[in-house]
Amino acid sequence: MEYQEVESTREFLARLETGQDWRDEIESLAREEEVEAGWFNAMGAVQDAEIWFYDQDDQEYRSITFEEPLEVAACVGNVAKLDGDVFAHTHAVLSREDGEPLAGHLEGGTVFAGEVHLRAFEEPLVRNFDETTGLDLWLNE
Repeated sequence: MEYQEVESTREFLARLETGQDWRDEIESLAREEEVEAGWFNAMGAVQDAEIWFYDQDDQEYRSITFEEPLEVAACVGNVAKLDGDVFAHTHAVLSREDGEPLAGHLEGGTVFAGEVHLRAFEEPLVRNFDETTGLDLWLNE
C-alpha cells in the first residue's frame, strides 16, 4: 500500500451549470481555484451520461452511453494532475426513472442540476502510469 498524509486547506460548495458537462464543471472549479489535489462528493441529475467500465484483462475502458435523464444518487472522486492538467477522476451511481441503478466511472454527462463539495489538499498529487494495472494512479513514482 502506498499512502501520503494530506492537509486540507480549503473547501468549496458549488452548483453545476445546467447544460454543461458534469466532469468539466468540476475540473473548471479546480482550475479556477488552483486546486491541484482534492476530494469531492456530488449529487444531482444529468440529462444523459457516458459511463466507463475498466476491463481488467484487456486493461482498457469500455464505454456505455445513456441518452436519458438520470438521477446522480452518489458521485465521488478526486482531483489530481494528469499530463500537466487538472483531472477529476469521477465515479457515480446513477438511477433510472424506475430506480434501476447504473454505476461506474462517469466520463461525462450533461448537467440538469448538480451540487458539489470539493475539499482541496495542500500537497499536490500527480497521476502516473502504473504498469500492473495499466491505469494512471496517485502516489506511484
